[in-house]
Amino acid sequence: MASPITSWDGAEAVFTFADKPAVVFGIFVLSVIVTVAVIVSTVRHEKHSYIDYQE
Repeated sequence: MASPITSWDGAEAVFTFADKPAVVFGIFVLSVIVTVAVIVSTVRHEKHSYIDYQE
């Protein structure tokens, strides 16, 4: 199956680092760190909020 893309003219974004596994891995690691940080922050906030409303 051939790609329907015949030219990069008018492209909104062209990622020139797609053939560099270190950059792709770095972006992946950064996204995992941000995701874990958001989850940890949410859990801490929810625990703190729950403690405030216990009798």
